[in-house]
Formats: sequence, C-alpha cells, structure tokens
Amino acid sequence: MQSVIQQINQQFLKKAVVNVKSGDTVKVHQKIKEGAKERVQIFQGLVIRTDRKGSHTSRITVRRMASGIGVEKSFLLHSPNVIKIEVTKRSSVRRNYLSYMRERTGKAARLTGVKFDSDSVNVIDDKEPVEEVKAEEAEAPTENVDTPKS
Repeated sequence: MQSVIQQINQQFLKKAVVNVKSGDTVKVHQKIKEGAKERVQIFQGLVIRTDRKGSHTSRITVRRMASGIGVEKSFLLHSPNVIKIEVTKRSSVRRNYLSYMRERTGKAARLTGVKFDSDSVNVIDDKEPVEEVKAEEAEAPTENVDTPKS
C-alpha cells in the first residue's frame, strides 16, 4: 500500500526544485489568476520556515515587511502556481523556524550574510538522463557502414 502512495506522490513532484533554507532571502514568482487573466506576481522576503523537504507537500514560509506591517505567505514548492524561486541572499542561522524574527524590526532584523554562488544555486537542470540516452541511440543508426565513401 505504501508503494502505491509513493508512486502517486512522485507524479506530482517537479523535476527539480531550488534548494531553499531558512534564513535565505528569496524572490518567489507566483502565478495569479484574476478572472480570465493570468499574471506573475513576485513576493520577496525572508524564509522563516521550511517544512517536509523530501515530500511533495514541502513548503516554505516567507516573511516581508509591507508598509510597516509584517506579511507572511506559505508556498508549496511543488505547486504548479509557483513558477520560479530565486535565492538572492543566504544567511547563517542555526534554527529551522525563525519565529523570533517576527518581533525584530530595523537593524535588529538583519542576519549576517554568507557568501554563496547564486548562479549555481538558482540553476535548475530540467534535462533527464533518459532523454540523453535516447538521443545517443537515435544518432547511432544513422551511420551506414555498407556505403562506400567518395
């Protein structure tokens, strides 16, 4: 029974997701439907929580200050409405749930940054190794050994 549930869960996983940790400052590109129109909205803030990393229900909670009011949003990482997640800053934290950041404002709300390679973190490989093998097999039969070369 468990393997059937795991197979169904695997169908809904995205092929690759950016590795997001607590303490990261991220830009989340989310698809918004308004009537018949669709648009992409960007929500930038601090990741204060990560949940269930290996699951198809993995989510992050992002917090930002908007007009002096703290706003938090939870995003399911494997949701089709979440188009892209960009890590803009990585900070060193010791906890998974940064609830203490809710009470901090101004300079007290700053976290010490850590150097990281943003290009390698934000790149997602959508290629599957199965497709590459098929491409190699397709190239091999095109050569004709019996025909004389001129």
